[in-house]
Amino acid sequence: MTRLLASLAALLALAGCGGPEPAIAPVNEAEPVNAAGVAEPVPERARVRLETTAGAIVVELDGARAPVTTANFLRYAEEGRFDGTSFYRAAPTQGARERGFVQGGIRRSYRRMLPPIAHEPTDETGLRHEAGTISMARSAPGMAMGEFFITTARMESMDARGGEPGYAAFGRVVEGMDTVRAILAMPTDPQAGSGAMRGQLLAEPVTIVTARRVADD
Repeated sequence: MTRLLASLAALLALAGCGGPEPAIAPVNEAEPVNAAGVAEPVPERARVRLETTAGAIVVELDGARAPVTTANFLRYAEEGRFDGTSFYRAAPTQGARERGFVQGGIRRSYRRMLPPIAHEPTDETGLRHEAGTISMARSAPGMAMGEFFITTARMESMDARGGEPGYAAFGRVVEGMDTVRAILAMPTDPQAGSGAMRGQLLAEPVTIVTARRVADD
């Protein structure tokens, strides 16, 4: 099993990133129902504003390079499927808490689920996991649905490389990185969660009040 897939249940091996990364990779908590693709036209660029109880976050999605993932996220937002969900996970790097990622989305809310989407690896899209990248959490390639994460530093091990599928980066934060970093710094419950998420669940999840597409600047 590759390092990235093994990291869903064990420590993630870290190398070549200029420093350590979070111990556990992003995981899709929901169980997929069936696979689906996206046929409708996708905008080359689209912005979505996440209004949260910790502040606003605006992400710009790259529909030109990651059309399937962008269309999926836009549908979740435009249909209100993210409204009332939360950022519930903070995964800082051991010894460097300003580095890491925060994870949010639908979790196990089956009424919100859309079919899982095809995986768009970074070695095909040309995107990378930089500081402020938004990417899809998933249990396996082709199983991503309504779970996503935002990074606060360069995370090379989340990119596709050496036969490893990596995660599907599809945009970046253009406003609100202070909010993302604030969520990453929030207290977690050391006893909550299991497996990959053990000790990384926020003691008080941050509610995503609304998620809506907004006009580009």
